Amino acid sequence: MSSLVPAETIERKILLIRGVKVMLDTDLAELYDVAVKQIKRQVRRNQDRFPADFMFELSKEEYDALRRQFGTLKRGEHSKYLPYAFTEHGIAMLSSVLKSKRAVQVNIEIVRAFVRLREIIATHKDLARKLEALEKRYDAQFKVVFDAIRQLMTSPEPNKRKIGFLVKEKTARYGRA
Repeated sequence: MSSLVPAETIERKILLIRGVKVMLDTDLAELYDVAVKQIKRQVRRNQDRFPADFMFELSKEEYDALRRQFGTLKRGEHSKYLPYAFTEHGIAMLSSVLKSKRAVQVNIEIVRAFVRLREIIATHKDLARKLEALEKRYDAQFKVVFDAIRQLMTSPEPNKRKIGFLVKEKTARYGRA
């Protein structure tokens, strides 16, 4: 069975905010093919289903930081209200209050994406533990090998290029300054 939304699309929309993996209401609205205001309306109508560990509203500072991270937003294209951030459990609850077939199907894909991310993190931690145990067992001659493996395990820093133009000042052509 093919999925409605590619796993990579969902995984790119999962953010780490306040130390928790979440998805924003705008991204969920896009995936569920509903308006953001419909999601906000359902949350307001069912507040008892969304405790703080299921969903929270971003602070102004968090929202501004996200805007800076993802670039400028087009005027009129984004809500003037602060977005909601939903945890994995909040997303499951949201699909139950939206009550559409698409919401249920997309929710299944989202839960699978969260599970895959947990598995990747667990595998990485397990590998780091095994490497540490091996390092303790062998003497210093293998230190170079272990350091190289550790370096490969860390994610590389993206190339940080400056954005914009480099303007060179024009020199006076006719002897005037």
